[in-house]
Amino acid sequence: MAILPIIEAPDPRLRVISTPVEVVDDSIRALVADMLETMYDAPGIGLAAVQIGVPKRLLVIDLQEQEDEEGKGIREPRVFINPEILDPDEEYTVYNEGCLSVPDQYAEVERPASTRARWMDLDGNQHDERIDGMLATCLQHEMDHLEGVLFIDHLSRLKREMVLKRLLKVRKAA
Repeated sequence: MAILPIIEAPDPRLRVISTPVEVVDDSIRALVADMLETMYDAPGIGLAAVQIGVPKRLLVIDLQEQEDEEGKGIREPRVFINPEILDPDEEYTVYNEGCLSVPDQYAEVERPASTRARWMDLDGNQHDERIDGMLATCLQHEMDHLEGVLFIDHLSRLKREMVLKRLLKVRKAA
């Protein structure tokens, strides 16, 4: 396993539309292991393969909502291969989103509160289930990456420009 560099905005590689995973093999399993290690190290709760320069329809999520006795998040990683959003809810929720590719920047984004999703896991098993809450928000955010879309693209032009200026200012100061 390896911690890989995360591509940051405005890098044009983040705008690449990802291609389907043809076969789940050892190279995909190794990529997933690297993605999880990278995500946990960042730290984050979701990571799409394109964020580490691999434009494949693959993402990992771990909300770590449960905590152990020491208050550390219990890891329950989920892998989504070739995910699809089906039947998004007509009810929307707003969440203050952030992104490992737009570090330390946050903005409120409105997304469907729940959705039906279809994907394949690391064993090649197909899943089709209704997802809601934070998992639905995170899945939609990560799936946007597969289409070359960042969370800031859901903002007004003015707000998006403000976020990008703040990001540039933080980089210059570092």
